[in-house]
Amino acid sequence: MGLGQLAWSPAGFVNEFYPSFWWIPAGVLIAALAIKLPTIVRLWSDPLLRAVGGVLLVACAVFVFVAPSTIARVNRITGVPNISAPWVYSLLTAFCGSCLLLIIAWRNGLADRSAATVRAVRWVVAGSLGVIAALWVLFALADAPVERLRDLDTYYANTPYMREMIVLYLVAQAVATVVTSALIWNWMRTDGLDAWLRWGLKFLGIGYAAQLSFYAVKLPAVVARWTGHDLDWLSTGVAPPLACLSAIMIAVGFILPHAGQYLHDRWRIRLAHRRLRPLYLLMRSVNGGGVSFVLRATPELRLIRRETFIRDALLPLARHVDEGRRQGLYEAAVSLGHEPGRAMALAWAVAVQDAVAGGGLEGGPEPDTTGLLREIGAVSDALRRPEELAAVRAGVGAFRGAATGS
Repeated sequence: MGLGQLAWSPAGFVNEFYPSFWWIPAGVLIAALAIKLPTIVRLWSDPLLRAVGGVLLVACAVFVFVAPSTIARVNRITGVPNISAPWVYSLLTAFCGSCLLLIIAWRNGLADRSAATVRAVRWVVAGSLGVIAALWVLFALADAPVERLRDLDTYYANTPYMREMIVLYLVAQAVATVVTSALIWNWMRTDGLDAWLRWGLKFLGIGYAAQLSFYAVKLPAVVARWTGHDLDWLSTGVAPPLACLSAIMIAVGFILPHAGQYLHDRWRIRLAHRRLRPLYLLMRSVNGGGVSFVLRATPELRLIRRETFIRDALLPLARHVDEGRRQGLYEAAVSLGHEPGRAMALAWAVAVQDAVAGGGLEGGPEPDTTGLLREIGAVSDALRRPEELAAVRAGVGAFRGAATGS
């Protein structure tokens, strides 16, 4: 069929492994689409996510319909030998066009309505639809009665109209791939790119390089038939792995910036939630309560509820903080070599511990809790270092003693 056949060596190897060969990238792409689908549904208003889902869906369709078993089934159902050829070529053309449109929209931004962008989009859409229409017209004019499941490109390379159809799909898709590759590599050289986006573009670059290599080995195999030579092994042995590598790398490239940022944000939220655990446990000891567990609560909601619980518990507790001692704790922490932010967190951590234990004073000036409520994460981190807290406790006495002695 159009994308070729896995035939690295003996025919027996090909016959044994080729039927399942195309289902490998199909399975990877379907899994990628399934992983991405919940995000697409949840953020359906994001047009870029919808576009990525559409590209993955077309890519899945390509590798499902290019499998020999699917080719034979489609031919049998329609009763037209080799009708899978224009169908698969149409899917490939749609895939190349949709990838190019996605890159244009992704790079320029969906809000870009400049004349150049609109003109580029119209050219891509019109070109893709024109190529697809021409493929079906050429197939209708051709005489291709012998069903070919694996080597249609080279078998019909000299057949009128089939020859033009094969050359059209190869050249049109090669041109689209070259243009898309140029956009990607130019974009990659710009400054200020997000790390996840840069990695996504790198995978896209690898994918499109493999796709260009696919056409680079397909076209010589077809041209060789015109001159009476046989380079079918390029089409049936070398091209298929390149097509599979290309599809997988392109899928990863489109998914990585979205999925990577999503996972990064989720990991950051979980770390923030875990970071607050020491202070949360200390606040629970004050009122014996805590945040109730909700099975379907999102990580963001759990973090917000933990932060709210801590701040609600700290506000009344702050009245029992000895502000003079807290200032002394801060000065002691600074004298021990801690930078001001860390020293402030250590001082608040010790002061809050004293207040919880009933060791604070009441009736004195109330401390300004703005810094405490804003930096609960840093205070919670300080509670993880009991040796530093002990050093600050000991240091405040020595600091005051030295100050009194002077």
